[in-house]
Amino acid sequence: MKTAIAIMSDPKAGDEALGRLFNGLATAYESKNSGDDVTVAFLGAGSRWPEIVSKKDHPAHGLFEAVQSSIAGVSCGCADVFGASDGVKACGVDLLTDNPIPGTSGVVSLRKYVNEGYTVLSF
Repeated sequence: MKTAIAIMSDPKAGDEALGRLFNGLATAYESKNSGDDVTVAFLGAGSRWPEIVSKKDHPAHGLFEAVQSSIAGVSCGCADVFGASDGVKACGVDLLTDNPIPGTSGVVSLRKYVNEGYTVLSF
């Protein structure tokens, strides 16, 4: 099974957003531990999450660390728009630019995952 997880929830949106992050990472964890091909990308306002969840005192930090090898990265153009670029770089997560949208530094391509046979889940 091939699953691409797109995390787009805004950490500034409170408990509901935290729940979406947690469930996205939990799905990645379950998939990874089942031997599936799984990848996680952060898009839109979700580009803010890596800096936040990489802090050891965050409630989802352990889960984030457990799926670290499955994290493809953060949409670069989204990180630019949402002011997350420096934080993403600081925590060592890759910036993804495989979809060269005009007027941006490039964004992640979800179409690429669909073409490669992944089921895309969004949180």
